[in-house]
Amino acid sequence: MRERFRKSTRGRHGRRAAVAWTAALLLPLGALAGCDSGPSDGAKHTSAAPRPKPKPTPVWDRSPTSVAAVGDSITRGFDACTVLSDCPEVSWSTGTDTDVRSLAERLGARGSWNFAKSGARMEDLPDQVGQAVRKKPELITVLAGSNDACRDSASYMTPVAEFRASFETAMREVRRELPKTQVYVASLPDLKRLWSEGRGNPLGKQIWKLGICASMLGDADAMDAGAVQRRAEVQDRVVAYNTVLRDVCAKDKRCRYDGGAVFGFRFSGDQLSHWDWFHPSKNGQGRLAEIAYRNVTAAEPPA
Repeated sequence: MRERFRKSTRGRHGRRAAVAWTAALLLPLGALAGCDSGPSDGAKHTSAAPRPKPKPTPVWDRSPTSVAAVGDSITRGFDACTVLSDCPEVSWSTGTDTDVRSLAERLGARGSWNFAKSGARMEDLPDQVGQAVRKKPELITVLAGSNDACRDSASYMTPVAEFRASFETAMREVRRELPKTQVYVASLPDLKRLWSEGRGNPLGKQIWKLGICASMLGDADAMDAGAVQRRAEVQDRVVAYNTVLRDVCAKDKRCRYDGGAVFGFRFSGDQLSHWDWFHPSKNGQGRLAEIAYRNVTAAEPPA
């Protein structure tokens, strides 16, 4: 009886030892399996690809919804509809004429305002900008400076330093009042090109005698040394003004210069007023609108 008890006890102890031994063997295997399968709480593997970083918002908005224009007679549509009169409805920047399709129209802007004034010079730009910022536009267009070169005499042209100071003042006014408003700056047209194109028209030359840009257009047919020198001085001043516009604009991340596109555009008879053969016609205003729209909506500024 005692012998059977011992055998029975050894059997139970043996089975317990076998179970314990088997569990000891399986435990590390389970641990290894757990390492392979990853955390059970749903945490991501450390080898998972990182989430892509969101792209930064571009500084330049290619689709502004409101436009304010500042500048001179070109932006007022002078001589585009009737002789010696403004016609702002055909303005390249903010006009409503469907034949022109102004920049504001092409952008689908919900608001547009024209604060340009015929005869204005760069020194008038800060006051115009002061009016424009009250409307809080998303884009301000600038086409100003031709009248600084178009004077009764080349000797009266605005000095480059004064031109720069006035433009810098206008830009500071924009930034002080509207830090995020964008500014599109058009280059001044090639006045010598306009003289060359228009001087073959008798009516245009008669209108020029009324005092339109006398520094360049006066004595339109004169080709003596003095006349040639005078026109060269005006041309050089326009180039210097455009350099100022480019350089000042380049210092502002929300300012875009047209890269000299307007200066380089070869206005022909169709693009010039049929009254003075100097200011843009409706067709010419449309070409200015095309240039502006192309540059405003481009992914990168013109080179």
